[in-house]
Amino acid sequence: MSTRNEADDTPCSVIESLEQIGSQWRLAVLYDLQDGEKRFNELKRSTDANSRTLSRVLDDLQETGYVARRFEEDKPIATYYSLTQKGESLCPVFDEIKQWSEEWL
Repeated sequence: MSTRNEADDTPCSVIESLEQIGSQWRLAVLYDLQDGEKRFNELKRSTDANSRTLSRVLDDLQETGYVARRFEEDKPIATYYSLTQKGESLCPVFDEIKQWSEEWL
């Protein structure tokens, strides 16, 4: 099976998609945010990522349009993250992967 479209020599859409969301940490964050908006430290605990990695991943996901960031300036100051519409569109994909893994892994 070819991973390139011979007509324009660009990666196929599956490979291109996995390049955007396919890292362990990106998938962990996207999967975790399905449950709703979370603070940075909540995501850090639930994904077991270190602060530097999580910050980089959240910046990447925000830049690519999967995650939105919201600041709460009341005491204590907090940053919240949630899925955008684009991010939410991955929820059925996670459901399919979960179903597949329960059957095959």
